Amino acid sequence: MRVDRLWTNGRMATMRDGLGAYGALEPAALAARDGRIAWVGPLTDLPDLAPAETVDLDGRWVTPGLIDCHTHLVYAGNRAGEFEQRLEGATYAEIARAGGGILATVRATRAAGEAALVAASRPRLDALMAEGVTTVEIKSGYGLDAGSEVKMLRAARRLGADAPVTVVTSFLGAHALPPEAGDDKEGYIDEVCLSQLPAVVGEGLADAVDGFCEAIAFTPDQIRRVFEAARALGLPVKLHAEQLSNQGGAALAAEFGALSADHLEYLDEAGVEAMAAAGTVAVLLPGAFYFLRDTRVPPVELMRRHGVAMAVATDCNPGSSPLTSLLLAMNMAATLFRLTPEEALAGVTRNAARALGRAGDAGTLEAGKWCDLAIWDIERPAELAYRMGFNPLHARVWHGRQW
Repeated sequence: MRVDRLWTNGRMATMRDGLGAYGALEPAALAARDGRIAWVGPLTDLPDLAPAETVDLDGRWVTPGLIDCHTHLVYAGNRAGEFEQRLEGATYAEIARAGGGILATVRATRAAGEAALVAASRPRLDALMAEGVTTVEIKSGYGLDAGSEVKMLRAARRLGADAPVTVVTSFLGAHALPPEAGDDKEGYIDEVCLSQLPAVVGEGLADAVDGFCEAIAFTPDQIRRVFEAARALGLPVKLHAEQLSNQGGAALAAEFGALSADHLEYLDEAGVEAMAAAGTVAVLLPGAFYFLRDTRVPPVELMRRHGVAMAVATDCNPGSSPLTSLLLAMNMAATLFRLTPEEALAGVTRNAARALGRAGDAGTLEAGKWCDLAIWDIERPAELAYRMGFNPLHARVWHGRQW
């Protein structure tokens, strides 16, 4: 069989089930053809291949390319002033009610042009790619009107077109109530469903629909309306749920077969059971937990017991998680939430792919999937969650090519 590239003499953390810890194969090899994995397995089983190029890994570990499955990476401005306010005692909710928080970023993002948003966001994307990220989700939600939401998602698509990375987009019009809406949440949800969402879908800019179900955002009934509109347009849903209180958002998300429910600090057992039954992934966001100095930890042991898949993401955003290191998010998930290093790596590979509806193309090293790889100078995979402030990436491969 002719292949474009063969990586040999490596150690593969395939992250496949049924192969033991990390789905490890060592020594092992992997071949790519037309951007996809053509073969992966033990070196002793290597078939007769005719590679155009052979790369000796010299014993290095290879994992699937990392996946950051929850970011708000496209935005303008920053909120360092709010960081100071919180250190002086103000809460996230208090700042939001005073016109700060999400609305501060909305004002800056509305004022920025599409090119300016791309330029401001590219360094954040570059930082993620430099740590082996090959797929990243980017949400809208800092526009809160049809034109600005479309502008954000166009910027996200441009980032994906201009860089060797897969960008998955989520429409998050139901993120906050814009100032011009006054106190009329129902009227604004009408706008989200009848104006913003059709505009976004009309340009093919959204891969999923997200929302923020919280006392300072939208009620479960209001989110239900958004999800029904998404369903009518054939789009999958996701939800920011149970971050600051238990609103029953996770169960609502599961009712709609959501790809994921995210945050989940206040998740109860009924919500866990609903997610398990629906196959909804729990996306843990330790950066926001750390940055907001929260104390209530997501019910990780309860999710383990019920078999809920757990992903890990940066939640990169200017207000509650200005984090552009998925490796640090893995460490935080282990130290703050008590995930094992293997669970943390599964959280940024296999389970992150599921949270984006991309498990058929990414997240594990298997024939037929995109050849997205991260090649590491490490002695064991646990180092990826163990180290802080250190990047052991040797090479990053996207769609079969090293970048």
